[in-house]
Amino acid sequence: MKTGKYLVTAAITLFASHSFSGQNCPELLDHEMRKLGSSEQVKLCDEYVGKVLLVVNTASKCAFTPQYEGLEKLYQEKKNDGLVVIGFPSNDFRQELGDDKEIQNFCRINYGVEFPMFSRISVKGEQAHPFYQALAREADAAPRWNFYKYLIDRDGRLVDSFSSFTSPDSDKLREAIEQVL
Repeated sequence: MKTGKYLVTAAITLFASHSFSGQNCPELLDHEMRKLGSSEQVKLCDEYVGKVLLVVNTASKCAFTPQYEGLEKLYQEKKNDGLVVIGFPSNDFRQELGDDKEIQNFCRINYGVEFPMFSRISVKGEQAHPFYQALAREADAAPRWNFYKYLIDRDGRLVDSFSSFTSPDSDKLREAIEQVL
C-alpha cells in the first residue's frame, strides 16, 4: 500500500503549492496585504484558503485593546485546528499609534501577539481598503468601532460578523468558530 501513501502525499504537496490567485481565488480573499512592520506582501488566497479566519480591526489605545490577550489565546488554542486570527490596525476611530513599528512593538510587548498582523489600513467608509469594503458588503455591516470581527470559513466565505463587544472568549463567537472548524 506504499504507492497509495505516496500518491496521497504527492496530491497534498501539489495542492499546498498551488497558487489560488486569479479565478480560483474566492473573491473575498482576492486581496494582497502588507505584513505589519515589513515590506512583504501577502496574497490572502495563497496564505489562507483552507483556513478559518477571524478578521479583526485593531487599535492600541482603545477600551477594547485588552482583547488582544483573548485573541492571542484563541489563536494559540485553535491554530492547529485551522483557525487563524488576523489583525488589521486602523486609525479610523483615532485610537491607533503612529506607525507600523510602534504598533508591532506595542502588540508584542504588551500582549505577546503572535497571530498575523498587517499594516495599518482604513476599515470604514469610502477610504476603506478593498478587503474591508468586501467584508462590509458581504456582512452588510462595516466596523462600527475597533475590534469588530468577521468570521470566514475554509472556502473563503463570510460566515458571520461580531460587534466589538463580543469578546474572544464569548460563547457565541467560540461556537461559531467550532461550527466551521
